[in-house]
Amino acid sequence: MRNTTILSALGILLFCACTATKTSVNNNEPKGLKDYYHSYFPMGVAVRPSDLKGETAEFLLKNFNSITAENAMKMQPLHPRENFYYWRDADSIVNFGVNHGIKVRGHALCWHEQAPDWMFKDANGELASKDLLLQRLKDHIFTVVKRYKGKIYAWDVVNEAIDDNPDNFLRNSLWYQICGEDFIAKAFEYAHEADPQAKLFYNDYNVVRPEKRERVYRLLKKLVDAKVPIHGVGLQGHWSIYEPSEAELKTAIKQFSSLGLDVQITELDVSIYPWEKERRAKRPEEDGVFTADLQNRQTEQYAKIFKVFRQNKKVLTGVTFWNLSDRYTWLDHYPVQGRKNYPLLFDQDFKPKKAFWEVVNF
Repeated sequence: MRNTTILSALGILLFCACTATKTSVNNNEPKGLKDYYHSYFPMGVAVRPSDLKGETAEFLLKNFNSITAENAMKMQPLHPRENFYYWRDADSIVNFGVNHGIKVRGHALCWHEQAPDWMFKDANGELASKDLLLQRLKDHIFTVVKRYKGKIYAWDVVNEAIDDNPDNFLRNSLWYQICGEDFIAKAFEYAHEADPQAKLFYNDYNVVRPEKRERVYRLLKKLVDAKVPIHGVGLQGHWSIYEPSEAELKTAIKQFSSLGLDVQITELDVSIYPWEKERRAKRPEEDGVFTADLQNRQTEQYAKIFKVFRQNKKVLTGVTFWNLSDRYTWLDHYPVQGRKNYPLLFDQDFKPKKAFWEVVNF
């Protein structure tokens, strides 16, 4: 009897020791990316519906507390025909965010790309009139924004309206050809009317480059001065190991925030290749190998970028990566089809890269 009691006691002690060890190990697990930045700004990521299940969803929830639909809320996939909306993919992303208590950003209500052809044509197949196009834009924005009212906290309302040519101001899109500048202010007015609580952003790329920055600032100042309901500017962080510099990034954030606007980094990745816009074929020397040198240069760039982000936490209200990990990135297909890129903080196995540890080591 006594031996049995002693053995039982030993068993309890061993069980407690094992439990304590397990607890200790769990407490020592690496934190997610969002946890390191909980007192700075939300950490977001662009997602597809396929990302919302299994190990990918677990990884997402560990590291991010904001999501953006990569493509599902753009006009073409969401509203392919005049009297038809395809809601399934967008709904799944919004519901995932709501069900897990994380922020949801909407992207994008008005863009020259991924806009359906019918939007710009009248019943006779001719270019739509300004009144017709603005009415269609209003109907689209009202339908989409009201559907997600109270669930989506911020919208990229107008996307990439500034021209790539420095000699021009606005892009010569069909929106501009038919409506002139008016479509920009109208889009913000429609979105604000549909959801007065939502934060409304203008979103564009290469806006840290000094020349384009000035034209974006000119547009934003006109909107602010006209009391258009715009609340922020999204700096698409499609950058590389070659740019931007710390000085360029600091200047851009300071200049845009001087207008009283929130600043968000909306589409962050750091390519191992120089910026290109036009699609082209893959070159023989582009072997897609992530060398030690490229990894070190990317790590240094991410460290500089996030140092500037932290220094500007009073005006920077969100950082969103464009895709989860190097397993899949849109840069594998753009601008060069089939050229493997490695632009994110996590590798193809969802493991933190060297750059990750530099970003969280502060």
